[in-house]
Amino acid sequence: MGSLFPKKPRQKSKSEPLSSKIPLTDELLKKSLANMEDLEIIALNTNIGTVFLYYIKTLIDNERLNEVIVEPLNHCSKDQIAKCLMNAKIEKLSNLEEAEKKIVQGSILLYDPTQNHWFATLLETPLSRSIEPPETETVIYGAKDSFVEQIDQNITMIRQRLPVTALKTETFNIGSLSRTKVVMMYIEDITNPEFITIAREKIKAIDFDQFLDSSQVAAFMEDHKNTPFPQFLETERPDACSNSLALGKIVFLVDKTAYGLVGPINFFHLFQSPEDYFLRWIIASFLRCIRFSSFFLALTLVPLYVAITTHNYEILPLQILYVLLETRSKLPFTPFWEATLMLITLEIIKEASLRMPTKSGQILGVIGGIVIGQATVQAGFVSNVFIVLVGISAIASFLVPNYLMTKIITLLQFFLLVLSSLLGIPGIVLGMIIIIAHLVGLTSLKQPYFAPITPLYLKDWNDLFIRGPLTSIKERPSFLSPLQRWRIKKRR
Repeated sequence: MGSLFPKKPRQKSKSEPLSSKIPLTDELLKKSLANMEDLEIIALNTNIGTVFLYYIKTLIDNERLNEVIVEPLNHCSKDQIAKCLMNAKIEKLSNLEEAEKKIVQGSILLYDPTQNHWFATLLETPLSRSIEPPETETVIYGAKDSFVEQIDQNITMIRQRLPVTALKTETFNIGSLSRTKVVMMYIEDITNPEFITIAREKIKAIDFDQFLDSSQVAAFMEDHKNTPFPQFLETERPDACSNSLALGKIVFLVDKTAYGLVGPINFFHLFQSPEDYFLRWIIASFLRCIRFSSFFLALTLVPLYVAITTHNYEILPLQILYVLLETRSKLPFTPFWEATLMLITLEIIKEASLRMPTKSGQILGVIGGIVIGQATVQAGFVSNVFIVLVGISAIASFLVPNYLMTKIITLLQFFLLVLSSLLGIPGIVLGMIIIIAHLVGLTSLKQPYFAPITPLYLKDWNDLFIRGPLTSIKERPSFLSPLQRWRIKKRR
């Protein structure tokens, strides 16, 4: 029985891509590129006949157009475009989809109607800024260069540090609209092939329309979507990427992004700074321990204040308890609401200072730190003791080298705050157990996120909480299962 409302045949949208089997013709290409005001079609009379050039003038390098294309064709005495443009690295085209892809990437299409041949040559405008020092991973010793938005330049910076043929690259294009170029890099005879296969499958499975940043690519490749912890390390330092490659990891570079993705990683990589490997091992180990301690301090200091002032005040010495009671005697809020309001205010000041221009950010720091901080104490909304604790906690959170981890600290602070207000110190202990259990269950590219603690790899502890002498770190991390375990040629 037929339907009372028969379906109309679906009409093709104007933006729907045409089939790749359609042969490339002049008429179809003009139809596909219609309503583009920056499209240029030039008929060029040459010795070999009239040749048509198709290009988007906002994408190509117009200064090189005459030098690379027009002049050689005008002086060409041969009967083939390919022979006239030997220096232009031209590529022959066969179908419409290929031509569409090339022209929007900054190529010039050449059409020879006498031979009915189509060619493409890349003449993209070099939109690249100069190489500058890293902004988020500054070091005193070590290299001062950082990635830029041009992926080829980023690959060059890594290749200059690892000039070996074993450094392999694979290119993928993701995003149905952005067609973003992603390059996967690894060292063939070191990186475990299992990681490469997993990473390749994850990239091929990505289905989205637009990618503007490497963090979006990481979001699609992560094993666990509902966790605040990053499963790829985002770095703007080429030396950090080359070091990761040498250890057996994989690096992903995303076009138009000044950050590279490194994986697989573990939780402890987020506390390591590139400078750890440039300083003497005792100093580097001390600084690394300070970072772990600061992370723990930033996480628990404020919840501990709420737990003690609410449930466990008996653990304080009598003199300190008197000070606390005196400072809190006139406050209208409970310790939980005092902490919550202050932490939210602190986050508002942090976010505002990041989004504002540099000079305005300094003024905001003065207003937030001195005016608001002092005024809230004098108004009787928070205690002096709590202002000191919040300040220590905020400064301690900035010692973690990874920016994402500073945001995670804030999130976990609120989680522990709720538990401490309900259960006191046992609530903080319970919260820490939940966080560690969550970390143990995570993976990065299917590898354990809490290694080398669980599963236990004792040899990797030489570069975990402390960084041993470089001369003693002769093996690559065991949890990466590298094809070459030793980093030295001669084993004793």
